[in-house]
Amino acid sequence: MPVTPYLFFDGRCEEAIEFYKKALGAEVGMMMRFNESPEKPPPGMVPPGSENKIMHACIRINGADVMASDGNAKGKPKFEGFSLTLNANDEAAADRMFAALADGGQVQMPLGKTFFAKRFGMVADRFGVGWMIIVEA
Repeated sequence: MPVTPYLFFDGRCEEAIEFYKKALGAEVGMMMRFNESPEKPPPGMVPPGSENKIMHACIRINGADVMASDGNAKGKPKFEGFSLTLNANDEAAADRMFAALADGGQVQMPLGKTFFAKRFGMVADRFGVGWMIIVEA
């Protein structure tokens, strides 16, 4: 059984999905807004003005599913203690993905050759999600 990451963007989910579509070629499998739910959420669960935010989405990145939501939609996503890893087919693909994720983000380890990989680097994207890009040796 696969482990599927579920990211809570705290109000920036739609922006993140559009970014990943452009940066990584992500494909949207499904997306549902809070106001499209067949059941009303419990009182206080959805902050006022967030009815059009993303309740649940599933995107496919590099062959893997990643689920996402706006969660409580407070506008301050926080991602700590993990990174998502992208295995690139070649150095050019790694360079392209790394540069796209670094746009507006923060490079933590520049992409380069290591003892264990043709290319490896670490970056936190503009939302704070940590990514490791690797081209295996």
